Amino acid sequence: MSDKNKPAMPVAVTPLKQALHDARIEAAERSAVIVDLRDAEMARLEILNETIDKVFKDIPARHTDYFDRGVSGGVQPRLWLDAITHVAMGNDKRTYRLLTDTVNGRRVLEESTEVPPMREAITRYVARRLVAREQALATTETKEEAPEKNRGAVFAAFVIGALFGAAALFAAVWFATNP
Repeated sequence: MSDKNKPAMPVAVTPLKQALHDARIEAAERSAVIVDLRDAEMARLEILNETIDKVFKDIPARHTDYFDRGVSGGVQPRLWLDAITHVAMGNDKRTYRLLTDTVNGRRVLEESTEVPPMREAITRYVARRLVAREQALATTETKEEAPEKNRGAVFAAFVIGALFGAAALFAAVWFATNP
């Protein structure tokens, strides 16, 4: 900081107080730069978010609840795609990083400084997740069909048992009243 930009301080100020004052001014200037960097990160993530709108509009209606897309602020802004995957900016604040959380830790799926490669990576990720969900639903549906066949057998056994029970009760009453 040059002497021209320093505010006028009273002559009776100690060197430590002057140094503290200068340090506070420098910290305020740094925090303004950090806020500007965060705003730039948010703007870049918003641009990416807008470019992937078409991808998310093409998702079938029965799968839309699977994805929860949005930009979150905070210390490190992120573009969330679903509960486990997001795009964050790299340390250089220019590189997009597509990250997913797994059982074994966080994995980087793609890194790029450009929007088109990230859009393609996100499109591939969404497609893979949709296929995995369809397979999981298909497996669940076939498992649910098997018990329906068993339900019919259980119902038939119940009806037959009820008929035999009613016949036995009728026979018991008949023999008890007619000696």
